[in-house]
Amino acid sequence: MAKKTYFVTGTDTGVGKTLISAAILHAANKVGLRTLAIKPIASGCEQTPEGLRNEDALMLQHAMSESVAYDQVNPVAMAPAIAPHVAAAQANRQLSAQRLVGFCRGLQLRPADLLIIEGAGGWRVPLNDRETYAEVPRALEVPVILVVALKLGCINHALLTAEAIRADGLKLAGWVANRPESEAMANEAETLDYLIQHMGAPCLGVVPWQASPDPAALTGQINITSLIEN
Repeated sequence: MAKKTYFVTGTDTGVGKTLISAAILHAANKVGLRTLAIKPIASGCEQTPEGLRNEDALMLQHAMSESVAYDQVNPVAMAPAIAPHVAAAQANRQLSAQRLVGFCRGLQLRPADLLIIEGAGGWRVPLNDRETYAEVPRALEVPVILVVALKLGCINHALLTAEAIRADGLKLAGWVANRPESEAMANEAETLDYLIQHMGAPCLGVVPWQASPDPAALTGQINITSLIEN
């Protein structure tokens, strides 16, 4: 059974959740840990001879140390690159937190030191008319890692997301700042200092912009000590 499980969310969509999740996996692999990952829902999948495949889920599959079939890494794959609940409606599929929790618990039963669960979009992304993705980590009662894109408005987005995570009864285990553009945001140092002082959780790293995403190259920028020792 997985000894530690973390749910990775972001301040928004496209902030680098997969890149950071894969970097955490590589960092854990580097110190000899057995790692697993799951991206329960992925939209924006491409049709291949093997079926629908998502580049983010494939990145996770390649980053983990254990061998897992793609359908277990990404059990719900959808083609349209749109919000999950809309993509599901267009495909006449029904999403539910209970079903996603079941997929995650299936991987939790496998022997490993670390399991990373990557969400979709931000904390309150809808699954259906009644549930948001936040119901999944709540049901699993797992701590959360927040990815913050360093851009204008990120302080507000980060603090509100951290507040929502705690209001839902979960621990914010840490956060990672990710530079989404080649040029650093204005007043980046001041922004980082404010977040460090006010997030109430450790900063696990500040990740540089990469022209070609390479999570294995980021292991030196991610500090996983608190994640694997606590």
